[in-house]
Amino acid sequence: MNRALLLSVSSLAALLAGCSVFGSSIDLSEPAVAGSAPSAASADVTAIQRTPFKIGESSHTVEKLAKAQACTSMQGAGLVTEPGPIEVYRMQCQNGQVFMARCELRQCTKM
Repeated sequence: MNRALLLSVSSLAALLAGCSVFGSSIDLSEPAVAGSAPSAASADVTAIQRTPFKIGESSHTVEKLAKAQACTSMQGAGLVTEPGPIEVYRMQCQNGQVFMARCELRQCTKM
């Protein structure tokens, strides 16, 4: 009995919290976005960093792995990280998806 009363009190509190907006000056027709002030939005915008396309030791292996996953590309698989024992490759598929693979000592797996 005491538990049921506790649940109904918490439910009533939740309903009243939603009703507190009624009659206030808060405009709910537009969604609020954090930092939506014009001056704040322009200061926080940064350009997308693009990496140049580089062919790596395992590019061909990653392209074959991507083809097995129904991903084909005209450009091929590009090396994203620095050359070394562990490398990450990225390939833009013709269907718009991105295929990524991680190669460790030339043993590649899909990410």
